[in-house]
Parts: sequence; C-alpha cells; structure tokens
Amino acid sequence: MENRHLSGIYIVPFEERWASEFNSLNQVISDALGDLIQHIEHVGSTSVKGLAAKPIIDLDVVIKDRSFFSKVVENLNELGYIHKGDLGIEGREAFGRTDIHVPWGENARQWMEHHLYVCTKDNEELHRHVTFRNYLISHPDVASEYEQLKLHLAKTARSREEYTEAKTEFINRVLDLAK
Repeated sequence: MENRHLSGIYIVPFEERWASEFNSLNQVISDALGDLIQHIEHVGSTSVKGLAAKPIIDLDVVIKDRSFFSKVVENLNELGYIHKGDLGIEGREAFGRTDIHVPWGENARQWMEHHLYVCTKDNEELHRHVTFRNYLISHPDVASEYEQLKLHLAKTARSREEYTEAKTEFINRVLDLAK
C-alpha cells in the first residue's frame, strides 16, 4: 500500500512496532527528564491502531509549566535533541535530532524517525492532538475516512505544506465533532 508522490510523502500500512517504538522512546526520554515532565503522549496517526500513516512517531512531552522548560531543553540536548523554537505554533516547542541515534543511549540504537515537541499541560495544540487521536481511536469509520484522505493527498499534493494544509478542514471538522 505504500503511497508516494511528488511531495515525497509516503503513507504505509499500520505497523504494530509503532507502539513499541513509542514505548521505548518514552522510557528513554522519561528517564532522562524525570520529574521535569508530567508524561509523554503518543499523538499523530501512528498512535491510532490500524491507521495507515507516514512512518514517523509524534511525541508531545508534557510539562506542568514553562518554569521547567530551560532544564528540559538542557536534558534533551544531552540526548542529542536540538531546540528548533515553536515553528509558528505558540507554546509548542519543537526539537530536531542531531543524528539517527538520538536519543543517545548506551547501545547506539538507530531510532525510527520521530518528531518531539514540548508543551505545557494546558497547551491548546496538545489538547487538539489528544482530542483528535482519541476521536479516531473511538470512531474507526472516521479513522478510515481520514486514511483515505491521506492516501489521496499523498498522491496529489505537490509539497508537504500542501499535504498538511489539505488535511486541516477534516481535522477541524473532527475536533468540532469531539466537543
């Protein structure tokens, strides 16, 4: 089912290993951040069992408030993550990886591609991520509709930005339904 087009976006069938990969990342990052964080959420399409997705894990690291942020940045740097700023989404701070072995550990493991964000527990984007994920999990018919949209866009979108923008109406409709 791999589906790729001009934009370079590819969608693959759901893989059971996505949950275990998240669990491993969660463990390493949680161990490094300890009491600085409240928890880590697995969000995005890879968090919805059965849903085809870009094979990229999305993690939202949740902190109580901004007073913890500078220490979180310091600890994430030690794992090989680089703070990239909010990338236009206020209150959600993005982190890139310096290499494929990030988060660094004892065994120089090559990790699956992932996006890591840090936000406070009251952040609107965090709320949107969790609400959308939970709705798709509890409404398989809507998850299937979303999958079909993503497969279509992977074929037709000319860029990653166009792909993302074209999903916005669907996502907003789902978030309205979830209210």
